Amino acid sequence: MDMTTASALRRLRLVSAPEAVSWLLLIVCIVLKNTTSFNAVPVMGWVHGISFILYVVFLADAWNRTKWPLKRAALYFVLSLLPTGGFFADRMLRREAEASVIAARARKEGVVNA
Repeated sequence: MDMTTASALRRLRLVSAPEAVSWLLLIVCIVLKNTTSFNAVPVMGWVHGISFILYVVFLADAWNRTKWPLKRAALYFVLSLLPTGGFFADRMLRREAEASVIAARARKEGVVNA
């Protein structure tokens, strides 16, 4: 994996967990709006909207650089639509990055001829 691909995956990982947190906080704000007079939905809606847009942009960049099949990119997109899906996406991306580092080290040491 080259540096641009690794940085694209890193950016996607960095935005996936905050996107999930903003989704959960938005749900809490909606519940509070409907049960109390506290209304933070407009602010939290903006925060979540911006984090979602960043997630989709970084997903498109990572998909372009890693040449994932459509199914994998669609899985990451669907995970962004679920309230805790960003945490699962982060875990999957971390495992993928670790596996690619191990493979790159093996190629460098001549263990695998690729």
